[in-house]
Amino acid sequence: MGKFHETIKPSHKEFIENQHIFFVSTAPLSENGRVNLSPKGLDCFRVLGENKVGYMDLISSGNETSAHTLENGRITFMFCSFDKNPLIMRLYGKAFTVVKDSEKWEEYAPNFEIYPSTRQIIVAEIDLVQTSCGFGVPFFDYKGERDIHFKWAEQQGEDGLKAYIQEKNLVSLDGLPTDISL
Repeated sequence: MGKFHETIKPSHKEFIENQHIFFVSTAPLSENGRVNLSPKGLDCFRVLGENKVGYMDLISSGNETSAHTLENGRITFMFCSFDKNPLIMRLYGKAFTVVKDSEKWEEYAPNFEIYPSTRQIIVAEIDLVQTSCGFGVPFFDYKGERDIHFKWAEQQGEDGLKAYIQEKNLVSLDGLPTDISL
């Protein structure tokens, strides 16, 4: 049976910190728009307060989260345990993007390890925490992080990364602008 909480409790924070993967979901307002669901790894998620979280986001082939949160702010994070203690946790809220040259960058960036390929930080005000049993989630063994992204980013170099962002990260699949394009 699911339980609902108005804040992120210390036990929730501990659970989050022990997970190696989380999922981010956003959607545009348009009924024809595409819902985006992305898996995220690395040690990039932070609980910033009892109702605030954020994650450091790397350059990738799309930037749907930034576009959707710019349009409407809605975001859901999901964590699920793949080890001996089953649990699913969802964080619901409103998010915004913090880009490198913005005023808020200095406020949020010190909370994360920033890489040459860090694209932005997504910050969310959480208004609902839901936990459920997770009894149907299978066991999986964590083997480690992949280094493919970092090798790719190193090959691109600073100018190549900037060009990639200009080509792939300024608008969503549905043509919505991202915060990077502003």
